[in-house]
Amino acid sequence: MRKIPNFVLLRAFEAAARLQSFTGAAHELHLTPSAISHQIRELEAHFGRALFLRSHRRVDLTPEGRRLSEGLTRVFDALDASCSEVALAPSNQVLSVYCAPSFAAKWLGPRLAGFMQQHPEITIRLTSGAEPMDLTQAREVDLAISYGHALQRPGVVVTPLGKERIAPLCAPSLKPPKRAWKELIGELTLIDSQLNNVTWRDWFALNGLVMPQRPHQSFDRGALAISAAVDGLGVTLESVRFAARELQRGELVEVGAKVFKTIEREMHFLSLRTNEQRVEKVRCFSEWLLKQLKVSA
Repeated sequence: MRKIPNFVLLRAFEAAARLQSFTGAAHELHLTPSAISHQIRELEAHFGRALFLRSHRRVDLTPEGRRLSEGLTRVFDALDASCSEVALAPSNQVLSVYCAPSFAAKWLGPRLAGFMQQHPEITIRLTSGAEPMDLTQAREVDLAISYGHALQRPGVVVTPLGKERIAPLCAPSLKPPKRAWKELIGELTLIDSQLNNVTWRDWFALNGLVMPQRPHQSFDRGALAISAAVDGLGVTLESVRFAARELQRGELVEVGAKVFKTIEREMHFLSLRTNEQRVEKVRCFSEWLLKQLKVSA
């Protein structure tokens, strides 16, 4: 059995903490201020410590109350979202997509409006994380887009999302007109994406160059590394797929596009359960995703 206090007490506390008022909580929950006060005292007795500091005209959270309030806010928000999904019209469907953070931010997110226009009956619930998702365990997730590799599991089908070209990218302002890229690459500040499976050492070795032995700028997401390059902090080694908009707008240029060799690898993978491939919402999204990737290649 979970050792959780009565939900009624938690609901009264959450409302009072959020509104910073027993009277406001009473109005929201259609109770009297006295009832709210009684329920919160009962909750304090359960924990054996005060959750509010009470004065004549106001109430303030104690440190313990603040921690409880922060946790309950997340829980109540999740409950509200779940109840809203259940209350959707029967024709509506909720598709839960788990996605690698930079793919979500730089590629998928900007294109989701197009999917929603084509399929207004499907509501997307997008979450992100760096680690591959195990769909045999996370039954609440419909499909996953992972970076680097996908977990191979019985009953899960994995589709590579095409080879990506990994190239050095920087702001155009970093290249003086009369300097050659082969000379300049050894002087520019290098930007690392910590989770990138392709390293600067790989790129310099491929191009027969000696990698400069000096500190690099470092970011834990490809999206952040690309933003840093746009801001002129240095040159990043990243997927051209991710930086398509920045390249198109002229915010970035490919360093030595006609001079250096680039690396091409399968970097992202789509996973979905074998027995759900023909479920309408899963089929619509996966077909749309693969079509978009083909168009943008």
